Amino acid sequence: MFENLNWWEIGALLMLALLIFGERLPKVLGDGLKMLRGLRNMAQGATADLSRELGTDIQLEDLHPKAFIRKHLLSEEDEQALRKPLQSLFDDVKQDLNGVKSELSDVASAADFKSTPKTTAPAEAPRPAQQRYDLDAT
Repeated sequence: MFENLNWWEIGALLMLALLIFGERLPKVLGDGLKMLRGLRNMAQGATADLSRELGTDIQLEDLHPKAFIRKHLLSEEDEQALRKPLQSLFDDVKQDLNGVKSELSDVASAADFKSTPKTTAPAEAPRPAQQRYDLDAT
């Protein structure tokens, strides 16, 4: 949580908290920890209730909608049936791209830009830059 704060900033925050809350700081910290424990217990209770209602073991990570559907509602056959059309489409696109890549490499090797001699025009002498203001006017 505090990985982007250095020790001086954490110390400054603690001093600020001490100035704001004064003698009530231990009570405020205790109340904050009680609230955190209560939230954790509520989350564990909700997952236990959901596990009991569904009849399966549910972890907190399983409550993401995609993971929940994949793990608890779809069988392996259903998941494979859903993936099959997309997998064949993916394979077709991959095969087409590999064909294009091989054709491009054939064209590049036929052109072989690296081995052709380059004919360059003789370089012109650099022109002095045009002055937009009068140097003597300053």
